[in-house]
Amino acid sequence: MESLLSLSFDYLSSFDAGKIRKGLRQLEGLLAQICLSGSSKTPTPDRRRSVAIQPSKEQPPKELSQLKDDPAFREFFKLQEGFEWNVAIRLISCLERLLGKGSNGQNDLLIVSTLDLLQGILLMHPPSRSLFAREIYMNLLLDLLDPTLCPAIHSSALHTLVAALLCTPGNTRTFETLDGLLTVTSLFKSRSASREVKMKSVEFFYFYLMPETPADSGLAIANMHARSGSGSKWAPEEGDTKGTEEKQALLGRHLGNVADLVEDLRESAVFGGMNR
Repeated sequence: MESLLSLSFDYLSSFDAGKIRKGLRQLEGLLAQICLSGSSKTPTPDRRRSVAIQPSKEQPPKELSQLKDDPAFREFFKLQEGFEWNVAIRLISCLERLLGKGSNGQNDLLIVSTLDLLQGILLMHPPSRSLFAREIYMNLLLDLLDPTLCPAIHSSALHTLVAALLCTPGNTRTFETLDGLLTVTSLFKSRSASREVKMKSVEFFYFYLMPETPADSGLAIANMHARSGSGSKWAPEEGDTKGTEEKQALLGRHLGNVADLVEDLRESAVFGGMNR
């Protein structure tokens, strides 16, 4: 697994679009091998290399609760604890370079692909979310919501932002400090924003308004993490949390009718509902 990650990282650090695309595909293949059913046994190096080059599209994905006992996932999870093999930080660095190249069709597609992989990594390895407690990395996600960028980037960036904030109140406080709510609401109000982007923005508002409590899935991953032998003691954050009323007041500074969103959130049981 280390050799595949090393090869992918080499490609991601390139300034050549073709090599970056190849690195993203290899990472996608490795993650697909881990997440697909029928891979409970640790795959051989040859099998990993084959899947990384040409991921299977036939097997159904595993549930997150199933992954915690998978040997390949446990091995991958342990590798993510060190800087050398951490996928999230490599994807963030790749995004920084791609964003610096400006907007064009080929570059936009690479940004979207990188964001999609980053979202997956943040869901698979919750400790990597802590990177976005740092303002420099949170700012990168907010930069990708610039109205001048293409709608596909906006949609992927909003999805990745949700993954970065999930079960991490500290990240949410960083997001608020950097005027993240102003950034998202400005995109939502922009005349150039597509219908899909506006819908994704509303979905984000619903997510943001949820009261902050650690999720059961996050705790399950934390327990698996403790059993993996990595020595780290990550757990979903519990301190410095805010409830819906506090968040409603913050969002209301930039957006009207927030009370309607809150009422809809309560009545429609969006994201599983909320405590009154």
